[in-house]
Amino acid sequence: MSEERVIAATTTATSERGIEVSKVLRQTYLLLGMTLAFSAAMTAVAVSVGAQPINWIVSLVVMIGLLFALQAKRNSVMALPLVFAFTGWMGWSLGPMVAMVLGSAGGSGILFNATAGTAIIFFALSAYAVTTGRDFSFLRGFLMTGLIVCLLAMVAAFFMNMPALHLAISGALILLASGFILFDTSNIVNGGETNYVMATVSLYINIYMLFSNLLAIMGVMGSDD
Repeated sequence: MSEERVIAATTTATSERGIEVSKVLRQTYLLLGMTLAFSAAMTAVAVSVGAQPINWIVSLVVMIGLLFALQAKRNSVMALPLVFAFTGWMGWSLGPMVAMVLGSAGGSGILFNATAGTAIIFFALSAYAVTTGRDFSFLRGFLMTGLIVCLLAMVAAFFMNMPALHLAISGALILLASGFILFDTSNIVNGGETNYVMATVSLYINIYMLFSNLLAIMGVMGSDD
């Protein structure tokens, strides 16, 4: 009898966990869609008013500050306003780059291809992680190491005028963003992240990194045609 109770309790716990994971996933994808739409709207506004590129130090300070605020207020009523402030800022910061691409030959096609490529990669990888339920936590060390290497390379690229290095960094960041999509989605599926606001922020950053670097590479390739 006790064994039956253990089995019943385990089954109930598994079922409850599955329901909770499904709830977090639904809330995450709903909020992600809303923040992506808001971010895109801010990018469009920045393009329409001719916003100038933001100093990278200022942009980084604001971004990190908002991320720290989000982490601190993740379980409070301030979490939602902060996530929209963060994604809105990121969208606005992307405006000058999008404007530059649109001003080039075939710019609208490049923008469409980058957007479509981002959507295809994200949905394919995210769907794979959700449907298989595979644990991709083993990627953590590789992804963090790769991110540090890319950051160091970006610092080097800032002082050296080497177009090939910029392209290599963008290519590496696309691979890293893809890996982070698998990692972060599986983290939600396997119960590692139960806060849908922070899960949204993680996936948004992955999509932003994927899109901006696809746009950078396609923009360079398009300008060579």
